[in-house]
Amino acid sequence: MGRRNLWLLGEEILYPYDKLHVNRKLEEKTNMEITRCAWVNEDPLYIDYHDKEWGKPLYDDLKLFELLMLEGMQAGLSWYTVLKKREHYRKVFDGFDPHIIAHYDDNKIEELMQDTGIIRNRLKINAIVKNAKVYLDICREEGSFSDYVWSFAGGGPVINEWNTRAEVPATTVQSDSMSKALKKKGMTFVGSTICYAFMQASGMVNDHTMDCFCRK
Repeated sequence: MGRRNLWLLGEEILYPYDKLHVNRKLEEKTNMEITRCAWVNEDPLYIDYHDKEWGKPLYDDLKLFELLMLEGMQAGLSWYTVLKKREHYRKVFDGFDPHIIAHYDDNKIEELMQDTGIIRNRLKINAIVKNAKVYLDICREEGSFSDYVWSFAGGGPVINEWNTRAEVPATTVQSDSMSKALKKKGMTFVGSTICYAFMQASGMVNDHTMDCFCRK
């Protein structure tokens, strides 16, 4: 039998055939050493979302629509709750295609109300349908949903310099303005707090705290 090369990770000796285990161990060790925003828990799903999505500038019309709709779903709950259901939301809401959602009928609404994989709140489900219609109106009137919502960030991104989670606001003058404008156009579940969470997540504002590795 030929000699097997050894991999050393801390006090653990691993063999090359177990590279997947090595990579996992390195990832776990790295995650423990990295400083992230204080709101992130230990769930790999949440870590991945924070590291790869949250605060990264997003300009795609449809992805922005999806994000805004999902942010609205967390009203009274938490983003973590919604994030765990996001893939199922995408499946049952036709990939968040507003052209399809805008034509949902009562039968579809009732079907969604029976789906345990989403938040079964009739007001929230109806809001997505109504907001899809408003989204299409905005695109016709403004030319781009992305350009429209980004205008509330002054073209952004706005780079903030918060030292702790406690310093990060729940709303701003900009999110107030966005909320007021979207409501005027007919959208619901777009209060200022939801709009600011949307602005944070889509990178219109960078609210990673100064100690977070994403600021390096």
